[in-house]
Amino acid sequence: MKQDAIPKMFLTLGFSSLLLSISFGLTASLQYIFPHFASEQFSFQKTRPLHVFLAVSWIFSSVTGIIYKHITVYAGRPLYSVPMAAVHFVLQLMAILIAVTGFFTGHFSGREYLEFPPWVTIIIIAYWLLFAVNFFATAGRKLADAPVYYWMWCTGVVFFLITILEAQLWQLPFFGGNVVRDITVQWKANGSMVGAWNMLIYGSAMYAMEQITGDKNTGLQRKSFAFYFLGLTNLMFNWGHHTYVVPAHPVVRQVSYIISMTELVLLANIILSWSAGYKKAPVAHYQLAYRFFRIADVWVLLNLVLAIAISVPYINQYTHGTQITVAHAMGATIGINTLLLMGCAAFLFEWKLQAGAKKTIRAGLMCIHISLFFLWISLIGAGIARSAAQQRHDYFALLSEKVLPYLKSFSASGLVLTIGICMVAIPFVALFVRRRGNMPR
Repeated sequence: MKQDAIPKMFLTLGFSSLLLSISFGLTASLQYIFPHFASEQFSFQKTRPLHVFLAVSWIFSSVTGIIYKHITVYAGRPLYSVPMAAVHFVLQLMAILIAVTGFFTGHFSGREYLEFPPWVTIIIIAYWLLFAVNFFATAGRKLADAPVYYWMWCTGVVFFLITILEAQLWQLPFFGGNVVRDITVQWKANGSMVGAWNMLIYGSAMYAMEQITGDKNTGLQRKSFAFYFLGLTNLMFNWGHHTYVVPAHPVVRQVSYIISMTELVLLANIILSWSAGYKKAPVAHYQLAYRFFRIADVWVLLNLVLAIAISVPYINQYTHGTQITVAHAMGATIGINTLLLMGCAAFLFEWKLQAGAKKTIRAGLMCIHISLFFLWISLIGAGIARSAAQQRHDYFALLSEKVLPYLKSFSASGLVLTIGICMVAIPFVALFVRRRGNMPR
């Protein structure tokens, strides 16, 4: 097997997971409006975890494929072990198939997000260790003189192992036998895991942008490292804003609130650099990647405003558990993470796409951007309506009636979003499975 086949394999797996995830997500949204829709084949109890798990699979499969390519160029040497990477792929595919089969057959762990059978975690740890060995052996560079995106990759690789182990602490009686500890640790692990994959994605996007612009100084600036350590602090402590409703120690809430508010510094930086960041015309060969990164910046700003708002304890007590939380999750997962990953894929493969495929992808990108905005607004509206109804102690039927118009808008937007993602993903998958040509850079 050739080295260039490894990124393509993981990206094919990633985009395939994305297409399946968005299909199950659309089915789940329709089941909000039509409870009996496809209920015999796929009940909501199955479509929801399938949607979430495959979305996470999209993120990790794609970002590992991208890093497998980036790290060889960054280090200026071949991948340490192509066979090890191939075994990694087989194990990751196996874990996905086992988890998906478990959802279809009704085998759940009962956890909120990592709903697959707990023993699948052994496979996940095994393939991630292979990835870590390949990554560090290929890089072979000390942190002291490395750019910030290398720090981010290292952080993401290490912290994913920590968080996946933390997520299984519920199996110990000390945690599993106490509901407060159980929920607190579960949300801590899930929140920090999101921080880990953000490090991998943001680092990959920064590296791609550096290659596009040719500016080698950004990754070495003190400002870049200041924001890296701010992100690292949020990775470790920001999760606490999810547990305001849990009667944990007050220090947990206070620390998490303070850390959440430090994101204001990041928000200020985004706003100040917004107009200046993209004044230069994109390099001709990377216009498609540039579009993805630019629109992702819009969603960084929108979602950060929402994230800061729901981190305020007074607001959080009304928004937690409503569709506003879902809006935050989908805005980050699709608007930021998915678009950045697609931008990285475009950076690697744009040169191989035909003019017709590029046109389809550009149209799909705008379709994603516009439909996601209406979907996001619909969820926020539904969350506000639900929270207001709960404060009035409305009956469930009346609460559902108040929320229903927003959910209809959500489903309609979801349908358009699905079309847009297909318009982007299918040309990429078609390109990945072709055997002609090698990857650049």
